[in-house]
Amino acid sequence: MIYKDFYRTDRKVSAVGFGGMRFDLKRSASENAGLLLYAYDKGINYFDTAPDYCQDRSEDIFGLALKQMSDVRENIFVSSKGMPTALPTAGQARKAVEKSLKRLNLEKLDVYYVWCIRKIEHYELAMKKGGQYEGLMKCKEEGLIDHIFISTHLPGNKISTILANDDFDGVLMGVNILNFPYRWEGLQKAHEMGLTVVAMNPLGGGVIAQHSDKLGFLGQGRETPVEAALRFCISCPQITVALNGFTTKEHIDIACRVADSCKPYSDEDIDRIKGYTAENMDALCTGCGYCLSGCPQEIPIAAYMLYYNGKILAGGKNEKEMVGNINFEHQWGVLADRVADASDCIECGQCQEDCTQHLNIMERLREIADWYKKANE
Repeated sequence: MIYKDFYRTDRKVSAVGFGGMRFDLKRSASENAGLLLYAYDKGINYFDTAPDYCQDRSEDIFGLALKQMSDVRENIFVSSKGMPTALPTAGQARKAVEKSLKRLNLEKLDVYYVWCIRKIEHYELAMKKGGQYEGLMKCKEEGLIDHIFISTHLPGNKISTILANDDFDGVLMGVNILNFPYRWEGLQKAHEMGLTVVAMNPLGGGVIAQHSDKLGFLGQGRETPVEAALRFCISCPQITVALNGFTTKEHIDIACRVADSCKPYSDEDIDRIKGYTAENMDALCTGCGYCLSGCPQEIPIAAYMLYYNGKILAGGKNEKEMVGNINFEHQWGVLADRVADASDCIECGQCQEDCTQHLNIMERLREIADWYKKANE
């Protein structure tokens, strides 16, 4: 296992983290709790959960495991989360922390996240006087929390802007081998500031595993696309912890095997991946963001194109599925912080001129706008 420095301390955290969002709920709570014990034995010492994960059962499963791990409590990191939209006051934030501690059988949390920042307005809500952040800071002063992190789905430039305010000790963001250019600026900013960086969805929410037949170019030698994607996040110098949602011991074994043998990606490796993605998936948006600066309507084109990638990777995902997912993306995903919609495109063509891959962006925006219309009829 690779271990890395944890936010300006002498503590070391495993490069592979255990994400408690993918338990098999057909199994008993004790069976699922056993996965945490197994992961610790394999060298993993970062364990992340949240209210509402796994039908609101994840924290209770963690609590069963952590009770059995009390003798190694000082060796592990445990994190949970709360949304500012659900906990807009300091008092509500305090009660949420206390509830999580009780469920987890802990006296304190190593990390608590200001969770699911999808818009700048969510960050501002958390930071307002008497708001969530104030409540979390009080919890920190009283020893209920060691570190306050932020969890966000914003693009890299906006993440960078938030982190520059120096409110947080770390950040959780969705980063993987396919989308990293979209959030790279925020990733670099966090690394430069010495913050702990936790990467969620290293397999693109399962996309890389599901479409490994089309992504063989990601691996080197006999390396599978899944192993390549894990290696990218696990060994990336800018990423502290690659958070994996584990369902089986085999999943844990794969991630730990990668961590036991992988070498860090160099700048040259990263440039190679960008080039391979462009060459091998010439219809796939890489999230470079060059299309954004010239849009007179301020449409989040890169975010829309990243959503469109799902259709391409699925070899022409059926329209029903794209229509069915579009509202979720607008509310919770990469499109939540949009200033304008796909339907606002005036087809000036500037984005297509700026696109390094010369994608038919205007046609895709029309298609996406049609999906949104159908979803809301």
